[in-house]
Amino acid sequence: MKITKVDVKTVPISSPIRNAYIDFSKMTASAIAITTDVIKDGKPVVGYGFNSNGRYAPTALLNERFIPRLLEADAKDIVTDDGTNFDPHKIHAIIMANEKPGGHGERTVAVGVIDMAIWDAVAKIEGKPLYQLLAEKYGNGEVDEQVYIYAAGGYYFPDKGLKELQDEMKGYLALGYKDVKMKVGGASLKEDLKRIEAVLDILPQGSGLMVDANGRFNLEYAIEFGEKIKDYELIWYEEAGDPLDFHLQAELSKRYPHAIATGENLFSLQDATNLIRYAGMNPEKDFLQFDCALSYGLVEYVRILDMLKEHGWSSRRCIPHGGHQMSLNIAAGLALHGNESYPGVFEPFGGFADNYAVENGYVKLPDAPGIGFEEKSDLYNLLLSIGK
Repeated sequence: MKITKVDVKTVPISSPIRNAYIDFSKMTASAIAITTDVIKDGKPVVGYGFNSNGRYAPTALLNERFIPRLLEADAKDIVTDDGTNFDPHKIHAIIMANEKPGGHGERTVAVGVIDMAIWDAVAKIEGKPLYQLLAEKYGNGEVDEQVYIYAAGGYYFPDKGLKELQDEMKGYLALGYKDVKMKVGGASLKEDLKRIEAVLDILPQGSGLMVDANGRFNLEYAIEFGEKIKDYELIWYEEAGDPLDFHLQAELSKRYPHAIATGENLFSLQDATNLIRYAGMNPEKDFLQFDCALSYGLVEYVRILDMLKEHGWSSRRCIPHGGHQMSLNIAAGLALHGNESYPGVFEPFGGFADNYAVENGYVKLPDAPGIGFEEKSDLYNLLLSIGK
């Protein structure tokens, strides 16, 4: 059992939207195809992977460091002890060899791309959906048959007013979403409050709103903003300040009475551990948004879940960033709270399988081997083009 070929390319996921910090007009992603010598249905098993939105394509790192390490490894060193499948944990150790700890940078994204493709291949070789494989390997074998998802939107567009913002959110509700999220921090406090109130005005009873500042605020402004929005009773107030400013997070947690969410820009076990140790997060009400596709992959994510359990956190407080099928599989298989979704944005990587509609804020997963990319036609067509 061996890997016979690895192909990778950079693809655009550009969009005219912006949040409080960046615009996405030149955003890219790396897409990878790992071909094995395992034959299923008369064809070699191929595992596919890519990185989540918000970080640029790490293609150079993949080509210069991580793919060569994978291809140079002895075949026996990348498979399970019984030789029946590839071992993601062994592969992780091999591609991270000769890497110093700390200063994680963009390598976390590159390793996450490979990790996703390896898990896709592993589940296909097992002939199981990834979510089922994860439930059996790390849980009690039971999966969530449907996963809670919310619609992340409310970006700043040129010439986008309050009515257009309301129409956008109404569109998400019409698609079957119950809860929605919007960006803040890219306008004045006065304007952002008007935007929040405009969305709350059109939400029906039973629906809720989250706000996301994308790390824009300093401590003083984060606290002021929290004071202004506390009576709205939002589902959560997300990433008010720099993701590594645990002091800011801790001080905000003392003052803001409702749920806080953060973690999408923390890309390692150690950074996640420091968040839990020092940021004043509350395991009874707050949410953690680590995205395995940006943070060394599922191998690291499992380590993070183990750490959270040791610190008294339930996996149900985790709701990954990214809005893609990998995170959806993890949510279903590892008993997470749910998953993010970006309706109509960051395509074809965002979104889930074709013909699985969102119903009252939940979505089901296909019973297909692997992550299920083959069930999302526009994405699968792109993945098939890798290496051509």
